[in-house]
Amino acid sequence: MIADERKKRLTDAMKDEGLDALLVYGNAWQGDYLRYSTDFGILEGQALAIVRSDGHITLYVDSALEADRAALDCPGVECVLALDLVGEVDQAINRLRNQRIGAAPQRLLPRRIAARSKDLNLSDETSFVDRLLMGKLDSEIAAIRKSAKLADAGYKVFMQAVRVGRTDYELVAEAEAFFRANGVDDNFQIIGVGGVEVKGMAPPSGKRLKRGDMVTTELTPCVDGYYAQICRTLVVGEATLEQKGAHALWRESMEAGIVTVRDGVTAADIARAENDVFRKYGMGKYTTSEFTRVRGHGMGLFADTKPHILEDVTTRIDAGMALIVHPNTYHPAVGYMVLGDGVAVTKDGCEVLTGTARELFSVAG
Repeated sequence: MIADERKKRLTDAMKDEGLDALLVYGNAWQGDYLRYSTDFGILEGQALAIVRSDGHITLYVDSALEADRAALDCPGVECVLALDLVGEVDQAINRLRNQRIGAAPQRLLPRRIAARSKDLNLSDETSFVDRLLMGKLDSEIAAIRKSAKLADAGYKVFMQAVRVGRTDYELVAEAEAFFRANGVDDNFQIIGVGGVEVKGMAPPSGKRLKRGDMVTTELTPCVDGYYAQICRTLVVGEATLEQKGAHALWRESMEAGIVTVRDGVTAADIARAENDVFRKYGMGKYTTSEFTRVRGHGMGLFADTKPHILEDVTTRIDAGMALIVHPNTYHPAVGYMVLGDGVAVTKDGCEVLTGTARELFSVAG
């Protein structure tokens, strides 16, 4: 099982780092650190886990429902229902104060525990766990491949749902129904509908589709805890010359980024390759934070995991990482446009996990 492989990798790495215990935080949004260490996918409330280097794991949750789920889903983990979550964990950590204890992610630790970091000799081990999250086992890459195939299939369903007069949330609902029927336990999806007034993607708002609209979306289905993402743009009716020209630029940028991906480059190298295409066409302004957030990011146990693909992020890209390369940004003549493929990094390049054509799709208007 992937969980068993992850646990061995984590405890072996803890011993190499000289860590006796690791305190891990998770909530329903940022659950990847917790999932990696306990295999528990939290749905509500908060949780803290203490992982010992001998392999013993204690999971503290503040919800009776989550305690019941954990008992079923994680039989190898000691689960504690702690209505006073911070108080009980604080006491447990206090009993380990003579040992070397790390924490991740440090920025999300409850304030009461974080304030005692020096007293407890509690070190920030976020980057330590980040390295494990970013560098995937073969079994993890296999799970992401499955998610990527479902992302491709889900985009076909999404396209078939597009019709003049429908609302954006109906499109999202069709994709969600497909994913749930095919064993997907979560899907992060945002959408944009319209023209030059659309500055980005967001949750659906009830906007109705009309002829000439561009419809952008990113689908991020999750299988066995692992997310894979696809980003595509379509036009309701026939695409204009401006829309086709913009999409050609996006495709050139994305493909420049993908060609750059290989073992040993940095996240900045990939972002620069994408952005240089925009700069070549006098569009460098639209690679800045005023118009875009990232030029891609990691894929794994979180929908938007590290490393973030930006020109100021010097994280080394290693074989075994999984990324999405997406030059998603605003175009002044047509509005916000997206295009992104998931890849698995190899020694000499990358394996493209997304199979959907890199087209500006058109559906009947």
